[in-house]
Amino acid sequence: MALNISLFVSFITLFSLFTTLQSAVEFEFQFSRPLPPDLDFATTIFGSNAPVPEPSTPEMSDDGGNTWVLLHKSVGISAMHMQLLHDNTVIIFDRTDFGTSNLSLPAGECRHNDAVVKVDCSAHSLLYDVATNTYRPLLVQTNVWCSSGAVHPDGTLIQTGGYRAGERKIRVFTPCAGSEKCDWVELPQTLSVRRWYASNHILPDGRVIVVGGRRQPSYEFFPKSSPTGPPESYQLPFLNSTSDRFEENNLYPFLHILPDGNLYIFANRKSISFDYINNRIVRQFPAIPGEKRNYPSTGSSVLLPLRGQSPAAEVMICGGAPNLAFYKSQTQHIYVGASKTCGRLVLTDPEPVWAMEEMPMGRVMGDMILLPTGDILIINGASNGTAGWENAIEPVLNPVLYTPTQPDPRKRFVLLNPSTIPRMYHSAALLLPDGRILVGGSNPHVKYNFTAVPFPTELSLEAFSPPYMASQNSNLRPTVLSIDTTNNTVSYGQQFSITFTVDNYRQEEITVAVIAPPFATHSFLMNQRMIYLDLVGGVQLQSPFQYKVDVISPPTRNVAPPGYYMMFVVHGGIPGECVWIKIND
Repeated sequence: MALNISLFVSFITLFSLFTTLQSAVEFEFQFSRPLPPDLDFATTIFGSNAPVPEPSTPEMSDDGGNTWVLLHKSVGISAMHMQLLHDNTVIIFDRTDFGTSNLSLPAGECRHNDAVVKVDCSAHSLLYDVATNTYRPLLVQTNVWCSSGAVHPDGTLIQTGGYRAGERKIRVFTPCAGSEKCDWVELPQTLSVRRWYASNHILPDGRVIVVGGRRQPSYEFFPKSSPTGPPESYQLPFLNSTSDRFEENNLYPFLHILPDGNLYIFANRKSISFDYINNRIVRQFPAIPGEKRNYPSTGSSVLLPLRGQSPAAEVMICGGAPNLAFYKSQTQHIYVGASKTCGRLVLTDPEPVWAMEEMPMGRVMGDMILLPTGDILIINGASNGTAGWENAIEPVLNPVLYTPTQPDPRKRFVLLNPSTIPRMYHSAALLLPDGRILVGGSNPHVKYNFTAVPFPTELSLEAFSPPYMASQNSNLRPTVLSIDTTNNTVSYGQQFSITFTVDNYRQEEITVAVIAPPFATHSFLMNQRMIYLDLVGGVQLQSPFQYKVDVISPPTRNVAPPGYYMMFVVHGGIPGECVWIKIND
């Protein structure tokens, strides 16, 4: 009886705090209704068949390539969203409803529909040129806050949703190399429903699927089935089943296209294989042990590199936060320790089981980036708290390098050198064509706040060079001279040759891989994908320092959805700069 009374008192206390929060000024995380917290908030659930290895002391890399460079102290906006384009530019944007930014639009260009400023002549988006380390402002008309995106097979960014005036908008940005005329275009057609905190993925048929969003347990496509018909939305009850009463923890669901063409959807702790054509669940996977993994208990996810003509598909998910961590940070300023665990699940296994490992430290809001070597870089984030305004402390400044093929689990994680700039909520990172990592953003405040302690709004851009970028590796770094295709375009299953140079060829392993350029925001790199190309025969010496290798392009659209990919040649673990190729029929 005493236990029941104790639970009742705890419930009343939590309910009171929650209703107080509802009546306050609306913050970013909006609650839809006063519901009681789950009673298992103190429980960490582990399956008996998914043990976590004993923690080990990580190796510390002292390689000279393990370095940070400040590219710009300020670009005028905070990098909440990033997308690499095939002309080696990166489109970066923030939100529009906090007031003016520190980057002016060209003379005569202003927004006149702003919710905060009647006439806003500042930019909330920019285009960054990787080669020249320069940028120019772009004009985005409506609020892109916490939106999503994917690149169409023709190279155009399809960007969807946002907040209020932007919540149903569809925007496009088409690269225009060598010109300064390209800018954002808002389409007349709209999404079927509000999409805020949704996720996008390019599909094998070239369409974009948009999944979820706050209080939107549904999905839709762009372009829609009928250009002249009404917007179409399809219900996805799985998202209802993964929404926690008090915190959601299923926003920005993780999406990955599987080699059979179905869509892997992960939300909170659960995941499914989903036939989006027939609107049916093909398979339910076991829940990942441990903490919550999606916004606001934000972890990250990658599909590990695919190999072969009939590749196995394995997902890896790292970080997150315990149940009610968001509630505690938001209402009580108690910042719970973030998850230290990563889970790997072979989705193509007949009876898949999560294999759990521990990172060197807990991390929430970390970004997981596929590197040309097949390793995973885990970067940015905090060790306590959750996503959301003012909801985290203790930044994690050290990236971690994870080698999935290392047979000894104790040696898979390598601790890398730290940045000096905390990258907390609303930061982003992605792989650049030369192998560096572009890092920017961090604004855990309602507006821009440059005097906040300890985490002021960050307008800077950095580049992190993984260990393979070390100068002592320069004589091992290959340079692609040519590929024997028309306009760098290949069809599925096509054999083609790559000619490259390397100063010191050691007859070490040569790998060739393609990586899709992702849309990065809120610790999930949408559409990120890496496929190893099958090699035909060995490396052929053409002339001193010049070599040729024959490869076969990915077998199907399911393995590699159509579009532009960065193709990397890797010699003995050292990648050269990518060459862009286009894969289609």
